Parts: sequence; C-alpha cells; structure tokens
Amino acid sequence: MRRHSSSSTTLPGPAVRGDWRTVGTLLPYLLAWKWRVLAALAALVAAKVANVGVPMLLKEIVDALDREAALLAVPFALLAAYGLLRLSTTFFTELRELLFAKVTQRAVRTIALEVFRHLHALSLRFHLARQTGGLTRDVERGTRGVSTLINFTLFSILPTLVEIALVTAILIARYDWTFVAITFAALALYIVVTVLITEWRTNFRRQMNDLDSKANTRAIDSLLNYETVKYFGNEDFEARRYDESLQRWEVAAVRSQTSLSLLNITQSAIIAVAVTLIMWRATAGVVAGTMTIGDLVLVNAFMIQLYIPLNFLGVIYREIKQALADMERMFALAAEHTEVADAPGAPALDVGAGEVRFEGVDFAYEKNRQILFGVSFAIPAGHTVAVVGPSGSGKSTLARLLYRFYDVSGGRLCVNGQDVRAVTQASLRAAIGIVPQDTVLFNDSIEYNIAYGRPGAGREEIVDAAKLAQIHDFIAGTPEGYATPVGERGLKLSGGEKQRVAIARAILKDPRILIFDEATSALDSKSEKAIQAELKKIAQNRTTLTIAHRLSTIQDADLILVLEHGRIVERGTHAALLAANGTYARMWQLQQTEAGEEPG
Repeated sequence: MRRHSSSSTTLPGPAVRGDWRTVGTLLPYLLAWKWRVLAALAALVAAKVANVGVPMLLKEIVDALDREAALLAVPFALLAAYGLLRLSTTFFTELRELLFAKVTQRAVRTIALEVFRHLHALSLRFHLARQTGGLTRDVERGTRGVSTLINFTLFSILPTLVEIALVTAILIARYDWTFVAITFAALALYIVVTVLITEWRTNFRRQMNDLDSKANTRAIDSLLNYETVKYFGNEDFEARRYDESLQRWEVAAVRSQTSLSLLNITQSAIIAVAVTLIMWRATAGVVAGTMTIGDLVLVNAFMIQLYIPLNFLGVIYREIKQALADMERMFALAAEHTEVADAPGAPALDVGAGEVRFEGVDFAYEKNRQILFGVSFAIPAGHTVAVVGPSGSGKSTLARLLYRFYDVSGGRLCVNGQDVRAVTQASLRAAIGIVPQDTVLFNDSIEYNIAYGRPGAGREEIVDAAKLAQIHDFIAGTPEGYATPVGERGLKLSGGEKQRVAIARAILKDPRILIFDEATSALDSKSEKAIQAELKKIAQNRTTLTIAHRLSTIQDADLILVLEHGRIVERGTHAALLAANGTYARMWQLQQTEAGEEPG
C-alpha cells in the first residue's frame, strides 16, 4: 500500500469548517462546466462497464477451452472481444481524463484568482496583522487541495463505487448469496476502519499544518530581515527559533506516520481475510460441481479488480481528508470580512478640480485607541496643505484615510464634494498619487517599478518621469540601465534612489491629487533641494497634501496644520505660525538650531 507523508497546514484562526461546507463551496466552480462533467461521467461509467466485462469474457474463454469438442472459432471470437474490451477500458478512461482536464484546471485557476483578488480587497488592518509566509502556504496548499479533491473524488472514488455496484449485481444474479455477504462485510468493515482511523489521524495533519506554517513564517520573516539579523549577529538565535518549530513539526509528523502504518496493516488484514474466504467458497463450488473453472476464474478476477481500487480507496480517503484540511484555510481567507467595501451600485468618483475636505473626522485603529479627534480642514483645488507634528500625532493616518485604506469612525471625508465612502475605491485611488516615506519596490527592474505608476506607459514617458525625479542620470550610469534589477523590496538601491523611483512613479501616474508623505526624508540636503524644486513643479495645479518632518520643505505651503495627539492645534502660513510663537515656532527654532543655522 502507498504511504504518504504530510507537510501542509493552517494558521490558527477561524473555526474548522465542515467538510461538506468546503465541498459545497467548490461545487459552483464545477457546475459552470456541467456538460463537460456529464460527458466525463458517461465516459467513466462506460470504462467501468468495459472493465467488468473483461473477467466475464475471460470466464467464457476458460469454459470454452475446457470443452473437449470446442471449435477454434469460438475462443478466437471471445479473445477478439476480450481485447476490444481491454482497449475500451483504456479509451474511455483517457476520454474521461481529456474531458475533465479543463474543468479541473479552470476551477483551480478561478479559485486561486478569486482568493488573490479578495486578499487585495481586504483592509490594511488585515495585512498589517498577517504573517506572509503562512498566508502564501495556505493559498498554495489550498489550490493544490482543490485539484486533489476533484481528481480523487471523480477519478477514484466514483469509479470504484460504480465498479463495486456492477460486481455486486453480477454476484447476486449468478452466484450464492455468501459471495455477496463476504464482499459487503469486507467493504463495510474496511470503510468503517478507514474512516475512524483517518478521522483520528486528521488531528495530526492539522497540527502539522499549523506547525509547518509557523516554521515557514519564521523562516521568511528572518530572511526578509536579513540585514537586521546580521547587524546583531543573531544567526544562531534565528536558527534555534526555526528549529524549535521544526522539532514540534517532527513530533507531529512521526505520530502521523505511525498512525498511517497502523491503518495500512488493518486494511491489508481485512482484504486478505475477505479474499481468502471468497476463494474458499469458489473452490468449494467447483468441487461440488455447482461452479465451473471459468466461474472460479471470474470470481478471482472480480476480487483482484475490487482489491486494487478498494486497497487504494483508503489512500484516496486520506488524501481527500488532507485536501479538505488544506482547503479549509484558503476558503476561510476567501470568506474573510472585507472591512472597507464599495457601497452597492457606487458610482465612480467625479474628481473634478480635486478639492479635498476633512469634516470633523474621528478615527480609531482600535476601539480603545483613538487617533484623530474632530479633524477639519480643506485643501482647495490646486493648493498645497502641509501637516506637521510629532511622531504618532496622526499625520500618516490622514493619507491612509484619503486613500480609504480605512473608513472614518466619525465625520466625513470628501473629494470634490463626494463622500469617499459613496464612490468606488478604484476610481478614488486612480485620482491620487503618493510618494511614501517608506518606499517598497517590486523585485524587478527599475523600469518596471517606475512604469508601475501607469502600466502600459511608453518608454519615453518612463524616461521623462525619471528625469523629472532626478534619477535618470543614475540609471543611465548603471551597466544595465533601466533593466537594472532592484532586488527584494528594492534593497539593491539606496534610500534616496528608492525615493526617487517612487517620485518618478507618482509623476508617471499623473494624478489630480498628490500626497507627499515625508517624500524627501531619505535624501541629503543637496538632493533634497533639487528634488524639492521638482516636487513644486509637479504639485502645480494639483491638490497636494504634504506630510513633513523637515519644516524647511513646506515653507511655501498655502496652509500648514500642526497636529498634536490627533488634534489640530495650530493652522496658518509659515510666516503667520512663526509670528504666533507657538508650537510650530518652537519646532522651527529647534530644527534650525540642529541644522546649525540662525532661527529666523
């Protein structure tokens, strides 16, 4: 009997879904191809009818040869029919595979795509809490489980049941009731033992799933933070943490394999006893003259034909149970609540001139952790509003709310007079461009990362955007030019180079509304002045929200807001705020002193 090892799993999270609920989730993807499914099932039945006909013809051949006066033409015709049935079994089996291949692969593709889209539709809150390694494993195992479940159910279990039904009907019609009794008793005992032991083993499978995901999450997290590990010389510490998860996985894997051996032995014993009893009854029938040699061959052939799929049925059941366990988490991810969703029938945003207005906005990441308190301000079309304040005051939260990564807890956030909750997220985000403080790039070329601002942009447009972002000369100076790979998360580029790529990407998008979130924080003073001049050009005639730490970068803003503990404590122009001699003036004086300049 085949032996299987397991290496999959689930993150601890939602309650275990019922197996029938999981199957029910899968059915609509198959019913979309119902005619192909019906044709495949017809081919399946035809293949099994031909397969059962083979032993019956074999009986006739044996009995014909046993006759002293048998004509040569009789066994020759039977042999020809025997060969034809053998060929038919293979033909209809392959036809079934051919018909169903597209159904299986399209179902896997559709489900994987839907889960992928749903993960992108989930809120930032979900993605900040996720564990990337375990999440990718869940999706990978889930899609593989879909293929396993479909193939084993329709290509193994159903054909076996059809064959058992046909064989049973023949035994009832032609032979003593004891043959059917032995066969059914063996089947019932085999199925009960297989189900009970497999259900017991499923707990070990889930433990392995959980521990495998944890180990994978730790490994990926450690590798993503490679530089931090090196900074502190913690390679051995990381290896020990990884090995702790692997040790627990090893214990669960050993238990799973031990229980598998117990199941294999029990199944083999049931089959061996059943076949021995069947052959004893057939032999007794031949001796008594109630059965021919051909009948003995027929019964033996039937038992062999049943033995192979029945023996495999235990393996199939275990594989299906494992596939269902693997699919549980993926379907749970697909059912994960979408915190920020478009309203039914929501129209696209009419961005117009792009005025942005915060009206008494309250926001809390958690119920007991409110970030913004009654924030109200407007950014008139084509104007620039800057927000400054200490870390944790809620500056970047404003950008996240404008992008609608979260919905406001109270108040309204409007673009061109439209509440952002009443329009589609896609149209809202298409109208906004951002240069974030922490630029994360795709592991691809510089050209790909710039073009990500507007996929499909021409090479000239990409180069023009790079020139405006003051990064073209750097790119041209590299051996591979725009094809230069940036590495995982852009680690092959410096902080300043990554930020210039982000600026070029925003320029290429050409949005009506711009957000600069500490857009020059990774640049030196000289580069910052050059980029700042370009940012001013980019921001002309666009509605711009600038989140800044360096006050020198926002002196020309039309309005400056000072945010403290989620509340606007001051607002005005640079000159007016200095004259007010309040929080902004103290921040300005401190930064000027740190820069070694005279405050003024």
